[in-house]
Parts: sequence; structure tokens; C-alpha cells
Amino acid sequence: MIATAIAVGRLVSKPRTIVHVLSYLRRRVVGRAKAVGKNLHLYIIDLAMALAALSFASFMRLGLDGEVTSPESYHSLLFALPCFLFTCAVVFPVTCLYTRNWRYASVGDMLGILRAVIVASLAFVFVMFVATRLDSIPRSVMVIEVLLLVPLLISVRIRSKLVETGRFGPAANRARNGRDMVPVLLIGAGDAADHYIRALQRDPDARHWPVGLLDNAATTEGYFLRGVPVLGSIEDFDTVISDLEGRGIKPRHVIFTERMPGLVDPALEALIDRAERLGIAVSRPAPVLELRNPKHESRFELRPIELTDLLERPQTVLDKAALSRMIENSRIVVTGAGGSIGGELTQQIAALGPAELILIDNSEYNLYAIDLELAEKFPNVHRKPYICDVRDPARLGEIFQRHCVDLVFHAAALKHVPMVELNPCEGILTNVIGTMNVAEATRLCGAKAMVQISTDKVVNTTSVMGATKRLAELYCQSLDLAFVAGETPARFMTVRFGNVLGSSGSLIPLFKRQLAHGGPLTVTDMEMKRFFMTIREAVELTLQASAHGLEKSLGQGEIFVLDMGAPIKIIDMARRMIKLAGFRPDEDIKIKIVGCRPGEKLFEELFDERERRVDVPISGVLGAVPNPVPLETLRKEFSQLRRLAKAGDTGGVLDLVARLLPSYHRPETKPAAATATPFVPHVIRGSAKAATPPREAAA
Repeated sequence: MIATAIAVGRLVSKPRTIVHVLSYLRRRVVGRAKAVGKNLHLYIIDLAMALAALSFASFMRLGLDGEVTSPESYHSLLFALPCFLFTCAVVFPVTCLYTRNWRYASVGDMLGILRAVIVASLAFVFVMFVATRLDSIPRSVMVIEVLLLVPLLISVRIRSKLVETGRFGPAANRARNGRDMVPVLLIGAGDAADHYIRALQRDPDARHWPVGLLDNAATTEGYFLRGVPVLGSIEDFDTVISDLEGRGIKPRHVIFTERMPGLVDPALEALIDRAERLGIAVSRPAPVLELRNPKHESRFELRPIELTDLLERPQTVLDKAALSRMIENSRIVVTGAGGSIGGELTQQIAALGPAELILIDNSEYNLYAIDLELAEKFPNVHRKPYICDVRDPARLGEIFQRHCVDLVFHAAALKHVPMVELNPCEGILTNVIGTMNVAEATRLCGAKAMVQISTDKVVNTTSVMGATKRLAELYCQSLDLAFVAGETPARFMTVRFGNVLGSSGSLIPLFKRQLAHGGPLTVTDMEMKRFFMTIREAVELTLQASAHGLEKSLGQGEIFVLDMGAPIKIIDMARRMIKLAGFRPDEDIKIKIVGCRPGEKLFEELFDERERRVDVPISGVLGAVPNPVPLETLRKEFSQLRRLAKAGDTGGVLDLVARLLPSYHRPETKPAAATATPFVPHVIRGSAKAATPPREAAA
């Protein structure tokens, strides 16, 4: 009110007409009226509180002298209540009580309530003085009224904040809006943690559930920050995790909410190592003042999206000792080293101290990029990059012999389903013949093992890419059974898993690009489902399966299948990405259904109906036993495939693939109409596992 008077005075003092003054006042009055209209329920409650406060104050004061029931007091109160109601009805809007967002109220806003009550009370005293000279109302009534009305108005406004604070309290339910929350452990109990927890409490779609905080300040232990307990210091990390697991709560994230002495601090480095050993992701929230506007021409950078947040399951715990025994002091080849999986493989292998790391890739730029990254991160690891196509057996053999290779990780492949569907001969030459070349080079150089990276698209496949990878699986399985029979000195293991989050050509980079342009996000079908893993988790489990398979002779003649939890709908993944980027699905960012691409299925499976599912004593790994095909038969058929593919005979290639794989059906043909004689795999004698009748496995 004082500010309005000053503003009016300034307008009058300047050479302006009375019209401008009236226009200014009209805008202010209309603005206050609109604010009251938007908060009408709060306005009515405030007036009711004002009446209650004055009535109770009068009762308290007059009741002490027995005057409350006197006729004079009764009539005075009947006159005072409407006057006070009218005064508050005018003063409260003028003092801006309804132009504030009380959900984000601060101490300054609470002082605004005190100011409004005092102004209303003084105005009421003035009105009563003019009308009755305050003869019938004791002065102390107004003091009591102020002391009552201020806390009443504040209590109405902080009710929602008290509800928010209790969301993460000890009795909080970890399921909000029917969704499972992701338990997180926060590092630091300062201002940043306060902001982060408050943001989670206010967001009805937030999926993170803070189960506790760790802080180095001894004075904070045992305290609660917005309902979240401080469980100890950083040194108590292992104890805190054990206690939480004992209560059935295992954190899936450790989030550094504070800028601590830096990740160079030995204690923090040790904490990160311990978290990773336990399969707990480590991350940091996006900056509070980050700018995000994907629809603007000069787009700001989107805040980072934690890929583990897209998966509703914890990461698997690793046996790093077994990995070290396999990798340390070994000469290791990684094919496709510049790709997404190959690049992660090289980095995790380099961290375990190999004697030599040989990088093979057909792309000069990808090979240069991964070699440069390894030089920066692991300068002490001896490495040798080679531009080499896995279709060239002579070049592969020369490289393998020169370096006396111990282990081979074969990640080179054509993996994009629509592209291979349009170029089936190239898919055969790289995925089938290339795998055979790498396997033969491994066998001839005297290596201990080869590990092939496969895909869940091999199961009941409808795509050329899946069919080519299935043939590669069969070849490595036959070589592994030859090892069991003593015919070859090397193990040949295959690891099968689904989509990896963040790999080149996958949907996550596509969604990120579409988000950066303001959408829409394109989804092929509402019901399409896929299995998902992070690249890091897929590579870690691949190494773990390989280490145990080599050290303990597990999975001979079998396929290692990584446990990826339940399949996730692609449209649900799109919605999660939109929410994690800070937007609302279907409102801020649209989702567009574009239809299936060539070779795609609505859902993928982990086990073929002709495979036996077996248990493997490796954490996070399952086993599949396909019906094997004799090695000599495969070599003969692959030789024919090579000739057809090099000649560009697409029809002949697809016909031969369909004959080799009864479960594969070309998209333009129906299974019942197939005229080609199916190629029935023969069971190799002497293999107890292969002789067991297959049964349909649950995907």
C-alpha cells in the first residue's frame, strides 16, 4: 500500500494528466483482483481466520473480567466483526498476499503476512476510533488478535510444504503414483543437497528416492534434512550400505550433491571404487542454473541423462579378481575396437593391465579416435592399432601370428537391422565370413580363447542381421565343442545380449538428437519391446562370463546369455527420456508412431524355442544350449555363402540362409509356404549336453 502511494505521488508530481494516474491505479486494482480470483479459496479462508482470531481475542480479553456476556460487549463485537472483515478484505489483496506463489514461500514471504496483519489491524483500529472512539474494545484485544492471526495465516500456507517434507520421511512409501522409485544415497548434506531433495519432493514424476545422506561434518550425523536421515560419514559407506540392504533397501545410485574437495581426494576415489564393485552407479545432478530450451533456434545444451535411470533395475556386481586374472599380462585383440561395444571393451581391458592391446577396425577415424582416447587414459598400456577388415583372412592371420595373441574379443559386425536388410550380401561377408576368419585366425595362432559378441536378434529371427549373427553363433559353438573333444586348443565362447543404451545407431542417441530439436520422438510401434543394458554393464558381464568360462571351464558348447531383466516398451523408454530431460511427454515433447522398419519385430527374445535354457553359476549370466551343427558342414555351407555373397546373388544368399536356419523366414514369405528343404542340424555324438532333447525355454 505504501509502495502504491509513493508510485501515485511520483505520477502526480510529473507533468502527466489525471488520466494516466487513473489508468495506473486501474491496472493495479485489476491485477490485485485477478490475483484474488486465482486464489479465491485462500482468500475466503484468510477472512474466516480473521473473524476467528478477533472473536477468540475478544473472548480471551473480555472473558477475564466477566464482560463477554454483557449487552454492550455483545453489540460492540457484532459491530466490530463486520468492520474487521471489510478491512481485511481490502487490505489483504492490497498488501500482495495473493500475488505470491506460496508453494515456494520463504521467510520474507512470512514477514509479508505479518506486515499485512499489522496494516489491517491498524486500519481497523482507525475505523473503530472514528466510529466509537474505541470505548467498547480494549486495546489489548488487537494485540492478541495479531498474535493469533499471523500464525493462523502462516499455517494455511505451509501445509503443502509440510506434506512435501514428509514424502521422504522414515515412513515414506517408496512407491509414488504406483511406480517403483530408484533408491539413491546422497553424498553431502549442505545447500545443494537441500535443493536437490526439495526438487524431488515437489516433482510428482520424480523417480529418485533419497534413502539417506553421507556427510563428513560430525555435527550432522543423526540429523534429518527434509525428512532424509544423515546416516554417517563417507568412511561409513560400507556399513551404511549393509544396514540399508538389511532393511531391504539397496541404493542403485550414489549422487554427489556437494562440490567436495574433488574426485582427486583418496577417500572419494575409494568410495567410487567401492560403489562400482557393488554395482551402484555414481553420478552428479545437473547444475541448478542450467539453461534448457530445446525449441529455440539457439538451443542450450540439455542436461545429462543418466542411462542407468532408464533401467528399472540395479546393476550386477562384478568379480573383478577373476577379470584381472584373465586380462593381466595377456596379449589381447579387440576387433571392431572403434565401435560402441569395442571401444568400451578396450577401455575396460586397458584398465586391467594387459601386456599388449591390439586394436582392429575397418574405419580409420574410429580406430584413430579410440587409440587417442586410450593414449590419454592409459598411457602405460602398450597398444597397436591396425586398419583391417575381418573379411581378409590373410591380414588377420598375419596380425595374430605376429603378436602371439592370447585372447580375442570379436565385436566387429554390421549391426543395424534395416541397413543389413538392404545389403544382405555385405551382412554375410562381415558377420558370417568375418567371424569365421577371426575364429580360424584364433585357432591357428594358439590363443587361449575367442569371445564373440552376439545379439538377441538371433532368436526366431525375421531379419538378415539376426540370421547372420545366428550362423556366427553356430560356428563358434561347433569350434567350442571341438575344444571339448580335444580337436582344438582354444575356447570359443559367445555372449548374447540385447540393445545397449547409448551405442552408435541405437535409439538413445536418436532420441537425444530429437530432444535437442524439440521433438517429436519417433517410435516404431506402441507395443514394441526390447531388452536393454548400458554399454558398460554389457561389457562388464561379457568379461565376467568370459573369465569364469575360461577359468572354470563353464558353458562349453553353450551360449552365455546376459540377464537384462524384463523387456521395456520403446514408448516407455521415450517417455522416461523426456521426463529425465525435464519435459512433459505429449505436452512439451510429442511422440510420433512411424511404423516398423524392414526386418524388425515387435518384441525380442533371449532363447530360441529349439534351445535348452540352463543355469550358469555366474552372476547376471544365463545359459542356452542350441542344437549344434557339425563343423565341417558349416565350413562347406559357409564357403558356398561366400561365393554367393561375393557374386552379389542376394536371392541365392537368402535361400541358403533360410535352408541353414529353419527358424528364419524371409519377410516376403510365410513359414507355411516355404518350399526349400529345411536344413536340420545334426547332434554331435559324444556331447552329453547336445544329446539332451531340447525343450522350449521361457524368454
